[in-house]
Amino acid sequence: MSKDTDNPNSNTSNEASKNNKPQDTVTFALAQSHFLVGDISTNVEKMRTLALQAREQGADVIVFPELALLGYPPQDLLLRPSLSGRVKSALSTLSDIDDIVMIVGYPHVDHHGTFNSAAILHNGHQKGFYHKQILPNYGVFDERRYFDKGRNQVLFDYKGITIGLLICEDLWEKGPISELKKQGADLIVSLNASPFEIEKQDNRKTMLAKRSRENKLPIVYVNAVGGQDDLVFDGGSMAVQADGSIAHEAPRFMNQLLLATLDVKTAKFNEQTKAPLTLSRESEMYQALVVGLRDYVNHSGFSGIIVGLSGGIDSALTLCIAVDALGADKVYAVMMPYEYTSQISLEDAQAQARRLNVSYTVCPIFDAVEGIRHTLAPLFNKSPADTTEENIQARARGVILMALSNKFGHLVITTGNKSELAVGYSTLYGDMAGGFDVLKDVYKSQVYKLASYRNRLEDTPVIPERVITRPPSAELRPDQKDQDSLPDYDVLDSILTSYIDEDMGYQEIIDKGFDADMVAKVIKMVDNSEYKRLQSPIGTKISHKAFGRERRYPLVNKWSIKG
Repeated sequence: MSKDTDNPNSNTSNEASKNNKPQDTVTFALAQSHFLVGDISTNVEKMRTLALQAREQGADVIVFPELALLGYPPQDLLLRPSLSGRVKSALSTLSDIDDIVMIVGYPHVDHHGTFNSAAILHNGHQKGFYHKQILPNYGVFDERRYFDKGRNQVLFDYKGITIGLLICEDLWEKGPISELKKQGADLIVSLNASPFEIEKQDNRKTMLAKRSRENKLPIVYVNAVGGQDDLVFDGGSMAVQADGSIAHEAPRFMNQLLLATLDVKTAKFNEQTKAPLTLSRESEMYQALVVGLRDYVNHSGFSGIIVGLSGGIDSALTLCIAVDALGADKVYAVMMPYEYTSQISLEDAQAQARRLNVSYTVCPIFDAVEGIRHTLAPLFNKSPADTTEENIQARARGVILMALSNKFGHLVITTGNKSELAVGYSTLYGDMAGGFDVLKDVYKSQVYKLASYRNRLEDTPVIPERVITRPPSAELRPDQKDQDSLPDYDVLDSILTSYIDEDMGYQEIIDKGFDADMVAKVIKMVDNSEYKRLQSPIGTKISHKAFGRERRYPLVNKWSIKG
C-alpha cells in the first residue's frame, strides 16, 4: 500500500512486486555518490550506470541520496521556471531500466507546490513518491525558503516487506518513523544529504541506533558524498539492524556502491565482512579539506591553483592539502619575500616545495612596495609609519597572485585560518585576496594538529619541522610575532570557540576562567571584523558554526557585549 500527501489519488501499491514470486531476501544497493548541483543530465546518466551495475550485482533495490537528480543544495535553482520540465524529462529517461527498483531523490513541482521528494521507479513506471515532512531551517539549511511541507507517510510493498520512506531531517525527529511503524513498516529507507562536521558520523550512528531500537525497525541510510561550494558531504552510508547495531557502513568521503541483503523472515541484514577504517578527528578533518578543495577547483573549471608560500605554518598546510587534492602538477607556489622575510622562511618554503615537487617561483616584492610607498608619500604628508605600511606589503602580494591568476587561469588559494579571520588579523585585498580559503574554518591550534598529522603519514615530513615549532609571524615588520597583537593561540581559540561555536556571552566565557579584559578585547575584535569576513572567499565548513551562511550578523549594529 502507499499514500501520498499532496496527491491522494496517486497511490503506490504492491505493483512493484506483482510479477515477482516471494523471495527470502531483498538486496539493497546504497548508491553513495557525488551528484553535481544543476547537472541533471550527468546525474541521470550516473544513476543509470549505478542502477545497471547494482542489478548486475544482484541488487533488488537501489537507493540514491537526497535530491540526487538536481544535486544538493540547489538553492535558487529551485526557483527557475524550467525546473519542473527538466526534472520530468530526466525521470522519464530512466524508464527503460527494468528489474530493479530505484528510489530517487528529486525536486517535485506540481500545482500543490515544490517538494523535496523521493520517487519510486520500477520497470518503466513511477509507482509513487514521498515528500519530505521536516524541513530544516537552521545552520546551513534553508529549506523552508524553497519547499512545501509533506503531510503523509508513504509505504510500499516489495517482495514480502513493507518499506517506509523518509528524507534526512525526517529521521532526526521521532514522529515520522513512529508513524511509519504504526502503519506497518517493516523497514525504513532514508535518503540523505548530510554535510560533514567534526564527529558528525558518530552523531548519526547514535541517532540511527536510537531510532531503530525505539521502533524495532532496520534502516537503510544513504548519504551523499563530495564537495559543493563550502560544504562537504562525507558519505558514511549505513544499513542498521533493528537492534541499533551497524550491519554495513560505507567508507567516508568516497563513492561507493554498498550492497546489504535483508532476510525477509528475520528482518535482519547480513553482516559486513570488513568494516571501513575508523577515522581519527584529525584524519576526518583533513579528508574533508582535501575533498572540499578538490571538488571546488575541478568543478569550477580551473586548470590549477596558486598558493602564496610564506614559509609559515598556514601556507605550508595549505600547500599539502592542495597537492593531496589536485596533484603536484596542478599546484603553483610563489614565494614573495620582502626585507622582513627571514632566511629561515625562504629556506623552509623552498624545501617544502621541492619535497612536494610543485612548481616554485620566488618573486620579490621590494620594488612593488617601494613604488606604492613612493606614490603615496605626498598624500601621507610625512605621517609616521603604522600598520598601513604593513598592509601595503600584503596587498602587493595580493596584486601579484591575482595577476598570475588572470594571466594563466589558475585559482588563487588564500591561507588565512579561522582564528585570524575571527579577530581580523588579516588584510583586505592583501592576504585575503583569492577565490577559496582552505583553512577558513580551521582554528590556528587545529592547524598545528593537522600539520603534525600530515607529517606522520610519511617517513619524510612534508612540512619542515621548524615551520611547526617556531613562533608564528606575519613577517611584516622586524622581529614580529603573532602574539605581539594576539593572546596565545590556545587561549584565543578557547575564547573564540566559546563565543562563535557555542554562542556563549561575555559573562559565560569569563565564568569559564578567562580574564575579563581579555575576553572583552577578543569579542570586540570579532565583532569589529564582521565587514572583513563578509568579503572573504568561501572555504570548506568543518565545524558546527562556520563563518558564512550559518553565521550572519549585521555589519552596522550597536549591540553591547556587556548588555
